[in-house]
Amino acid sequence: MSDSSLAPPAVFMELHAGNRKRLVAALRAHLSTSGRPLHGIVLLKARSTLALRRSLPIPFGFLRLIWQESYFAYLFGVREPGFYGAVDIASGQSILFAPRLTLDDAIWNGEKELSSFKDMYRVDFVFYVDDLAQVLRCQFSEHGEPLLFLLYGKNTDSGNYSKPASFEFCQILSLESAITHINIALLCSFGPQLHLEVNSTFSDMGIEKFDTDLSTLHPILTECRVIKSDMELAFIQYANDVSSKAHIEVMRQIKPGMKEFQLESIFIHHASMHEGCRHCSYTFLLFIMDMRVLQMTRINAYWKNENCDERIIVYFQTLNDGDMALMDMGAEYNFYGSDITCSYPINGKFKRNQTIVYNAILRAHNDVISHMQPGVRWIDMHKLAEQRILESLKKENIIHGDIGDMMNQRLGAVFMPHGLGHLLGIDTHDPGGYPKGLERPKEPGLRSLRTIRELKEGMVITVEPGCYFIGTLLRHAKDDPISSKFFNWEKIEMYKSFGGVRIESNLYVTAQGCKNLTNCPRETWEIEAVMAGAPWPSRDDCSSATTTKNGLPKT
Repeated sequence: MSDSSLAPPAVFMELHAGNRKRLVAALRAHLSTSGRPLHGIVLLKARSTLALRRSLPIPFGFLRLIWQESYFAYLFGVREPGFYGAVDIASGQSILFAPRLTLDDAIWNGEKELSSFKDMYRVDFVFYVDDLAQVLRCQFSEHGEPLLFLLYGKNTDSGNYSKPASFEFCQILSLESAITHINIALLCSFGPQLHLEVNSTFSDMGIEKFDTDLSTLHPILTECRVIKSDMELAFIQYANDVSSKAHIEVMRQIKPGMKEFQLESIFIHHASMHEGCRHCSYTFLLFIMDMRVLQMTRINAYWKNENCDERIIVYFQTLNDGDMALMDMGAEYNFYGSDITCSYPINGKFKRNQTIVYNAILRAHNDVISHMQPGVRWIDMHKLAEQRILESLKKENIIHGDIGDMMNQRLGAVFMPHGLGHLLGIDTHDPGGYPKGLERPKEPGLRSLRTIRELKEGMVITVEPGCYFIGTLLRHAKDDPISSKFFNWEKIEMYKSFGGVRIESNLYVTAQGCKNLTNCPRETWEIEAVMAGAPWPSRDDCSSATTTKNGLPKT
């Protein structure tokens, strides 16, 4: 049995308080530049329900197995459904609005006082959701009717639009009943500002009664998420450490005759039991390719959950001797994820054609990493990866001709139709890839890029070049009189049923270059040795490791 040598970083709600502080500073700077008043209220809503099955509701306090709304998680760190969160731009104060517990919630999870949420999530105030309209209007009336900044904008990665918070409460409250709902201490502090009179009424207090701004918040909050704080980076690093170890555990246990779902189970078991990562960043992608046919036996089920499409993929394929496995799997820790892909032969020994394709991708992967630094354009890194892949394939006489001509013809997209990588954080595909002013390219391959930004210090981004022999793309290339001349079609026939290879690591952009957060065997000899039982050093061991006779660092 494997055991853990990793120490998970402590979870401090100061991380989310820091995120709120950065947002307030960014909003104030934007409003000041625009000549607008430096006040208003940011209002976000958590997911309404986090049920795993539509017929199986989960009690209020149950830790979720499906994702919280990511912007809400970023600002407040709340795991439960049904909450609202507000941030006052003028004071920086934060407020949570909790749903009232049902009788079933109290029976199965115990009663929870509002003060417990205040202490747990380190916010300034907590009220019930049905007090939301009154609290917003009363507490923040110093500058007149409060302006609500709501989250609405397009996720340029998924194409979905975020859903702005909304509410509708019809209540008539006297001052006495308001005191029952609003913290007395708050009334004492803000009493002169509340402008409440005995028997004053609050009726039909829906969001339509407030002034709202739907355009300001989304791009500013998204940009805040692009640059990671040290605490965010610590969580992403831990998720990478756990995922790297779990990938290695799969490498050690994989063998012909197993089922794909067993590989997924090994990864999840190791990440959860030994490292404390109960959740995964995404639905894993496992592809088993042999030399005869690209086999992907899948059962897919889809259902809608607010703005998200959730997907279940069940893997039944049997692993055969000689198959090449592509494992795209990543664990999550305290909302923050990892996204790692390893490719290797199931029997632990690379065949020549597997080595050729694998080394082509490894060269592209390593060269991109060596060129990464602030100011580098991501589209140039994608083209560098394409160029290195084409050069390697040309060396093996799989293609021929001038590399520059191939690049102009977009031949790289035939072998790597996806983008080089994506931003990573709370979302596996974190937002911010195409801020205002950047347009998605239209050329083959380039149009699949999830970002074309210049790299900035503090970004976390995946590097995941791949090479695939996809029948549809090869047929289109063969039918094109210009593209077809670059291919050695006799050699292509030998690789058409190969499938493909992808190598994916998670990189943190530093002031001088970048840091690879992923620690998996990458060289073919490293993979073969680890699959044969050789040790693999942890990230902390690498700097002091010595080399043994098998060439691997000694732990």
